[in-house]
Amino acid sequence: MLNTWVVTPTCLPLVLRRCHACASERFRASGKFRVNANHKLIDAWLLVLCTACGETAKLTVLERMNVRSVRPELLDRLHDNDLGLTAELLQDPVVRRRNRIALDWDDAWRLDTGGSDHLDREVIDVSVRFAARIPVRPVRLIAEGCGLSRAEVERLITDGRLVSAVRLSGKLSGDFTFTLKRVTGDDCSPSCPGARPAGERGSGPDCRP
Repeated sequence: MLNTWVVTPTCLPLVLRRCHACASERFRASGKFRVNANHKLIDAWLLVLCTACGETAKLTVLERMNVRSVRPELLDRLHDNDLGLTAELLQDPVVRRRNRIALDWDDAWRLDTGGSDHLDREVIDVSVRFAARIPVRPVRLIAEGCGLSRAEVERLITDGRLVSAVRLSGKLSGDFTFTLKRVTGDDCSPSCPGARPAGERGSGPDCRP
């Protein structure tokens, strides 16, 4: 049975950008936009605030755009300071490249596993879905979701008991699946604390790597 885990944002990420006032490198999105129209041309910025000194900086959203080329829905959302639009724009690679910024997702997401009942199975198949493109190390996700240490997860990968079609090293921000075969007493050496006597089967403690 395929189980689904979801990586869900809990708040807006911080913006990594150097502050000209205090040399801090983190800003938080204010959720507000500034729109300026000059005849038929329009500019729009997302306002961000330095987490250290509160200095305001502007991230360019629209620059010298003909007002007729901008969707009315987008204009409405800009004027309404739509928080959902803020989240969308921060994840827009075009906006990030234009403003030369990166995002800090630390403490801005959670992993929803739907409970731990499936962790009792000998073979666990999991589909990990991202509600937003949040770069996270798969080893960290699997460790958190399975209640293991990262070192244990690394050993499972090395032993071939944790497999995936994607590389589990580094970071991912897109959906992936993995299969984990738990190490049970039957698979252990006689000296392992989780091993059962020869020929004995049945329920018993799992051996953690």
